[in-house]
Amino acid sequence: MSTSGERPVARSVSAARATALTDLPLAGRTALVTGGSRGLGREIAIAFAAAGADVAVVSRKKDSCEALAEQIAAETGRRTSAHAAHVGDWDRLGPLLDEVEDALGPVDVLVNNAGIAPVYPSLDEVTETLFDKVVAVNVKGPFRLMAAAGKRMAGRDGGVILNISSMASQRPTAADLPYAAAKAALNTLTAGFAQAYGPRVRVNTILAGPFFTDISRDWDMAVFDEMAGDWPLGRGADPSEIVGAALYLCGPASTFTTGSLLAVDGGRLAAP
Repeated sequence: MSTSGERPVARSVSAARATALTDLPLAGRTALVTGGSRGLGREIAIAFAAAGADVAVVSRKKDSCEALAEQIAAETGRRTSAHAAHVGDWDRLGPLLDEVEDALGPVDVLVNNAGIAPVYPSLDEVTETLFDKVVAVNVKGPFRLMAAAGKRMAGRDGGVILNISSMASQRPTAADLPYAAAKAALNTLTAGFAQAYGPRVRVNTILAGPFFTDISRDWDMAVFDEMAGDWPLGRGADPSEIVGAALYLCGPASTFTTGSLLAVDGGRLAAP
């Protein structure tokens, strides 16, 4: 990644390919993953460590973060740290960055994965408390982390920010409207921060489709299977299927990619 305003020196295709296909594309990097103790965040944290990164696992539950951090360190030999933080708590996020950097060094990769999509009986029964909670976790927290971490990255050697959004941001329904609106705002923040902190910092977003995480335990699978039958791949995804896109957007193969929204949704957005 270019770390200044100067035009980067062109490299041969073979050199670029060799960099992209290295066994440890994130070697020497420090990654912070919110919502990192379970679901998609867990898979991303494990994959980034396997790709050579030191990883800070962040979620509300310190014990869950510690368990995963210990597992990752034992299996990969990478340095890890565990941090309890609610991303909707604005004042907690600056100190969180300080804690991670004290433990592992400057953050090069930020993954805003933490999110909530609470169930409600009907739109007119959505409470202000529920709505505010959805916005706090899905929009306010990522904004604060991008602003603070991005500024630090831009003042050093650059970095990468990856937001995990949802296909719901482009295909909202009555059942997920506050969540869909919040994720649409996150998509907008992606474009804005890519402009604000470029060229040193790249900012991209994954539009995640239906993944079988702990959230899916509340799904009516008969209804889901009927809907999925109309999608190009005709199914939901294992959490590990987020890894390829996350590694691409945070690694050396995507150095000319910023401000983008990448759908990882089994073709859901391509369906009628």
